[in-house]
Amino acid sequence: METGAVTVHKDLSLFSLIPKWSGSDSTISLEEFFSSIESSAKIANWKQTDQLQIAILKLSGGAKTIYQGCTELHTKETDWQTFKEAFRSRYKDVHTDQYHFIRLQTAHQKKNESPRILPTGVVNYHRKLHANWTTLKLSARIVKMQSECY
Repeated sequence: METGAVTVHKDLSLFSLIPKWSGSDSTISLEEFFSSIESSAKIANWKQTDQLQIAILKLSGGAKTIYQGCTELHTKETDWQTFKEAFRSRYKDVHTDQYHFIRLQTAHQKKNESPRILPTGVVNYHRKLHANWTTLKLSARIVKMQSECY
């Protein structure tokens, strides 16, 4: 009986669950993008090199252009942590908490805007706000806004 190396196949079925990320305000946050990759990697036993390649494949729009123009990220030494640090540095939010707080408090439906867009915008403002808001307060505001829209 021959003994040999066991072939292990990578489970890439979770790849489709990771959303594309463009860096625009209409997409999930950068941290959520990284988290979705890392959560999938933990379940599927991906290595950090796999996480890096998957992140690169899931970039779109402006984020993909930034990646393509950043020569430091195309070296063999580039790892998952380096990639994350480069994108965190590029996409850091320069607005203050007060700015996001005011945007959250003054959010209203714009002309020609679907009633379903407003609660999504409120959630996005909340994600950007680093103040000590409780989930209950956010949920109550969203529920109230959704009931006003319908």
